[in-house]
Amino acid sequence: MQRKPIDINQLQNQPHHLFGTQWLLLTAGDYAKNHFNTMTIGWGALGTMWSKPFAFVAVRPSRYTFQFMEEYDTFTLSAFPDQYRDALTLLGTRSGRDGDKIAAAGLTPEPSNVVPAPSFKEAEIVIECRKIYANDLNPANFLVESIDHHYPDKDFHRIYYGEILKTFGVDKYRV
Repeated sequence: MQRKPIDINQLQNQPHHLFGTQWLLLTAGDYAKNHFNTMTIGWGALGTMWSKPFAFVAVRPSRYTFQFMEEYDTFTLSAFPDQYRDALTLLGTRSGRDGDKIAAAGLTPEPSNVVPAPSFKEAEIVIECRKIYANDLNPANFLVESIDHHYPDKDFHRIYYGEILKTFGVDKYRV
């Protein structure tokens, strides 16, 4: 995929579509050390916090990617054309603990531009982030009772805020 740098102020996206419909791969670790994992996510956000562009992602402690998010300071978010929907489904339902799910999905990890966490050759947009904050969801703070039904096992997400350092994408993501 021929991606070009996109200034964050020129990023054209529909965040609810990007997370909720298109899905993203969250990848943490170090490409050069061949020590990383990825998972499909459908919950998160893009915005501004502390005068910085940021992405936030939610990861349950039970997920294999959680240990990589804890160990490493950077992560990437990658979006793909519709033809990779089956790959994203596989990456969201299998654990990297059990084998090379990235190879099984047919995706090609590659070095990112400014962070050690990898991106993917097939991605049409890659958002490279450095963690700046993390906090666990506290069910005592749920203001809407229906939120609790997402946690039958009480495995509440840890929310990670990542400062967006660089974004690379195809032209449809550029204003």
